[in-house]
Amino acid sequence: MEVVALVSGGKDSCFAMMRCMDYGHKVVALANLIPLDDSVDELDSYMYQTVGHQIVVSYAKCMGLPLFRRRIRGSTRDQGLKYSVTAGDEVEDMFALLSEVKRQIPSISAVSSGAIASDYQRLRVESVCSRLGLVSLAYLWRQDQTLLLEEMIRRGIVAIIVKVAALGLKPSSHLGKELAELKCHLLQMNESYGINVCGEGGEYETLTLDCPLFRNARIILDDSEVILHSADSIASVGILHPRAFHLEHKLDSYDRIEDGPVTQESSSCLYEVDEVITHTDVEEKQSPSPAVDACANIDLCISKTGKNLRSIGCWIQDPSRASEGLKADLVAVLSRIENQLKEEGLGWVNVLYVHLYISSMKEFGLANEVYVSFITEKKCYLGVPSRSTIELPLVQAGLGKAYVEVLVSNEVVKRVLHVQSISCWAPSCIGPYSQATLYEEILYMAGQLGLDPPTMKLCPGGPRAELELALQNTEAVANAFSCSIYSSAIHFLVYCSAQLTSSEKEEVEQTLKSSYIARLDCLKAVSSPTVLYVFAPDLPKGARVEIKPILYVPSNDDGVVTIEMETGVPLPAVSKAWTDCSALYSELRDSCCQVHTIGGRICSAVVSITDDIASKICSTAGQLYHRENLKTMARFCAFQIAKILEDNKFSWDSITMLRFYYSVDLSMAADALRGAFSEAFAELAEDNSSMRTDKIPFYNIVPVAGSGRSACTNDIMTCELLASNISSA
Repeated sequence: MEVVALVSGGKDSCFAMMRCMDYGHKVVALANLIPLDDSVDELDSYMYQTVGHQIVVSYAKCMGLPLFRRRIRGSTRDQGLKYSVTAGDEVEDMFALLSEVKRQIPSISAVSSGAIASDYQRLRVESVCSRLGLVSLAYLWRQDQTLLLEEMIRRGIVAIIVKVAALGLKPSSHLGKELAELKCHLLQMNESYGINVCGEGGEYETLTLDCPLFRNARIILDDSEVILHSADSIASVGILHPRAFHLEHKLDSYDRIEDGPVTQESSSCLYEVDEVITHTDVEEKQSPSPAVDACANIDLCISKTGKNLRSIGCWIQDPSRASEGLKADLVAVLSRIENQLKEEGLGWVNVLYVHLYISSMKEFGLANEVYVSFITEKKCYLGVPSRSTIELPLVQAGLGKAYVEVLVSNEVVKRVLHVQSISCWAPSCIGPYSQATLYEEILYMAGQLGLDPPTMKLCPGGPRAELELALQNTEAVANAFSCSIYSSAIHFLVYCSAQLTSSEKEEVEQTLKSSYIARLDCLKAVSSPTVLYVFAPDLPKGARVEIKPILYVPSNDDGVVTIEMETGVPLPAVSKAWTDCSALYSELRDSCCQVHTIGGRICSAVVSITDDIASKICSTAGQLYHRENLKTMARFCAFQIAKILEDNKFSWDSITMLRFYYSVDLSMAADALRGAFSEAFAELAEDNSSMRTDKIPFYNIVPVAGSGRSACTNDIMTCELLASNISSA
C-alpha cells in the first residue's frame, strides 16, 4: 500500500515508517501538525507531540518526500476514550490535514502512526482513517517497550531527548542526550520507578536527527536552549528549544540526486494545509437499514429464560420457499431481529455477540455489506459486537441462505476491544466487529484465524500451524483484558474445515490439548475447559481452523458484579414418565458429558450423542431417525442438561447459550428436530407444577458438516451449554 506517515519528529513515528517498509508498504508522503505560533514549543494536547516542531520541516529534504503541515487550531473538546466527530476538536485538524493529502495523492490508502500503548490516540487515528476510507497502520502497537527501544537503537535511529517529565530524568543532565547514550539509565529507571522505557507515559519525548530513512541528509543541531517548565525537586519538567540547525548531506545522496530518481526540488515539497474544516463531509454516512415488507416466512426464536441475557436466533423457516439469494435472506433475518429489539426497547447497542452463518463463503463480501447497513458504529456507540462468521449447509437443511444468532443484554454495560489498525499485535478488525466483548465477567471473543497480524495473510503450514498462530492471537487479545486463555478459558469452540483429513484432525486436537493441558497442570486447575469441534464447509479466507474461546475475567469491583443464586425458579425435576430410563441415562453420563464450572458462577458443558450412545438409548433398530428415536435422543440431551444444572446449582434462568448441532448428512429435518426438543423439555417440566412452560430454555438448532467433543469423532448431535449465575447489581 502507499502510505502517508504521521510524523511528530519523535523516534516512534520514524520507527513506525521503517516497520511499514519492512512489511512491503511504500511511504510516499509525510504529515505533521504544528502549533499556531512558531515560538510555542509545546501545546497542552492529548494527541500531538510538538516539541522540536521547528526541525520537522527538514524531514522533507532528508527523506526526499513531500511534507504536508497544518497548524493546530482545535483543542481537546471530546475527552472520552471513544471519539465522536466534534467541531473545534484537535482531531479535526488531523482530519483536514489527511483529507488534503488524500486529495493531492489519491493513490494513498493507508496512514502510519507511532502509537504504542495509548488507546486514546489509536482510536482517534482509526476514527479519522475510517472517515477517509484509509487503513490505519500501527506496527508498534502493544509491542514490548524494552525490545522496541533496543531495536530502534540497533537499527540506526539517532534521537535526542527534547523533553523530560519523570522521576529520575533531569533537564540539566538528560536533555539533548542521545537515546543510545541513555538506554541503560532508562532501563534502570524502569526497574526502580516503573517508568515506560519508550516514554509512553509522557516521561520523555525525543527528536530524531538521523535514521535509515534519511537517505539525503542528517540533521545537525547547532544551538539549543533548556527551558524549565517546572522546577519540582522530585520530577522537574523541562524542554530543549532548538535555536539553530543545519543539514549535513550524506555522501551517497548526491549521486541519487544527479541520477534523477529523487530530487529535493521535485520530491521534498512543503505543503501548508490551511483549509477551513467543513463538517458536511465528515458526518458518518449511514445507509438506512433495508426495509422488509413482510417477514411471515421468517421463524424467530426468542429466549424466555435469563434475566439480563438472552439469545435471538433467526432463519428462513419455510423449506419450500425459493431463496431470493443471500442478500434478500440476510436483510430479512436482520430486519426481523432489529424489529424484535425495538419491540423490547433495545437496539444493536445491546448486542454483545453475533454468530453469522451464511450458505457460501464466496459471498462473504456481500454479507458484510448487508451487515454494515444494520450494525454500525453510530448505532453501537459503546463498540460494535464481536462476531464469528462461518459457512454452514443451510440450503441443504432448508433454512435459506442466512442464519443469525445474537446475544442480547438488557443493560448497556460492556467493555469492547475494537482495534482496527493493522499491527504486529493481533489481527485487526477492519470490518464491523470487535476482537472481544466483556460482559458480567465473561469475555466473548471473536473467532480467530491463523493470520499473521502485520500482513493479515493466512500462515502457511496447514491446520496445525494455523491453530498455533490462532492461539497466539487469542492470547494477545486476552492479555489486553489482563487474562490468559491458558488460565481463564471456560470453553473452546473450534471451527474446522470439513476438508480436513483424518491425520489433520488428530493434529488439530493434539495441538490444542498440548497448548493448555501442560499449563493447567502447572496452575493445578481442577478441570479443563470444555472443547467442541464443529466442522463447516468453509471458513473465512479459506482457513482450515478457527478458534472461538470464552473466558472468565473476574471483576475487581465486588459491588458491581455478584453471584445471583436462583431460588425463585426451581431446578427441573425428573418426571415420573422418565423413571425407567433415568438409570440408563445416568449410567451413560460420564461417556457423553464434559462439564467445567467456576465456583458456582459459570458452568460450561458439552453433551454428545454418538452412534454408540444412540444404539443404547434408541429402541427402533435400523430406523435411527424415526420420529420416536429423535424424541428419545432429544429427551436424553434434555435429561443431561437438567442434571448438569441441578448438580451444579444452576437454574433455567442461568442459561445464556444452548445450541444443538446436527449433521446434515444424517437426513434429519431441522423442524422435526426442533419439535422433538420442544416436546422433550415440555415433558421434563410436565410433572413439576412450579415450572411454567415459558421456562423451557431457548435453544438453537444448527446444521453442520459434523461436530463432536473430539475432532476425530462425528456425533449424531452435540449440545453446547453455557450458564451463568453472575448478574449486575
